[in-house]
Amino acid sequence: MQTRQLGRNGPTVSALGLGCMGLSFGYGSATDKSEAIALIRAGFERGVTFFDTAEAYGPFVNEGVVGEALEPMRDQVVIATKFGFRDGEVGKGLDSRPERIRQVAEAALRRLRTDRIDLFYQHRVDPQVPMEEVAGTVKDLIREGKVKHFGLSEAGADSIRRAHAVQPVAALQSEYSLWWREPEKEILPLLEELGIGFVPFSPLGKGFLTGAIDERTSFGASDFRNTVPRFAADARQANRALVDVLAGIAARKQVTPAQLALAWLLAQRPWIVPIPGTTKQHRLEENIGAASVALSAQDLQEIEAAVAGVTVQGARYAAAQQQLVSR
Repeated sequence: MQTRQLGRNGPTVSALGLGCMGLSFGYGSATDKSEAIALIRAGFERGVTFFDTAEAYGPFVNEGVVGEALEPMRDQVVIATKFGFRDGEVGKGLDSRPERIRQVAEAALRRLRTDRIDLFYQHRVDPQVPMEEVAGTVKDLIREGKVKHFGLSEAGADSIRRAHAVQPVAALQSEYSLWWREPEKEILPLLEELGIGFVPFSPLGKGFLTGAIDERTSFGASDFRNTVPRFAADARQANRALVDVLAGIAARKQVTPAQLALAWLLAQRPWIVPIPGTTKQHRLEENIGAASVALSAQDLQEIEAAVAGVTVQGARYAAAQQQLVSR
């Protein structure tokens, strides 16, 4: 697989990473540990060198799985994890106090079975802690050799600028896909200006862009998509129009809708590295195949024209979750 550099001075990673959250958190029951380890290692064997986790995924479980899976090839991979929630639990709210950041770093090092965190993200901006304090704390961790690069997740333009002025930000991780294009307005130009890489999460629209979900699909009780307005049955029915137009283009290219969606992201900027997640080996293979899909200028124009005729229905987060983004 080809590689890309995240930011002007960030790590060099595979063009597609692996988002590991869904193996332990968010999409229903956790994957069996041995199966999760096998899937992560299968990704590495197929060229993936960038793996994304967080203390909040579980909480704590996912870091342990990722650490065990990657221990044999630790020096050949880049591992990203995150701080920012009180006690590592999303439901308890935000906590990016300097002392908490240090606690998270030390615990993550143990769970990841490593002596350094390659990329340490603030999971969500904490309005109670000045960004300068957050960036300064990570800067100290970098100086101590415990962290290599600083990242932000779902941060707004002002927060990015303030953080970057204290400690260069290597990467921003935020949602971006053919059904959530908000970053194109302000964030992508800012990242280009500052030399910051971009790591889109949910690059397949939380599974919707694969074409495998429709209004009849039911999610498990612990699947967070049950709370997402965009996944309400009527919204899913309306949003199938987007999948249908993409499926037609994908068929002509002889690729899957998921591969088309990932290839489109890769074509937007050379410093974009999507991190699709999956619990299934065949989906892993499919996603990795997207790195080999070349889209011409004509292909990109056709995709643009097709999606321009579709208005996606439903908010991407429930109101309570929306308060945590783009600060």
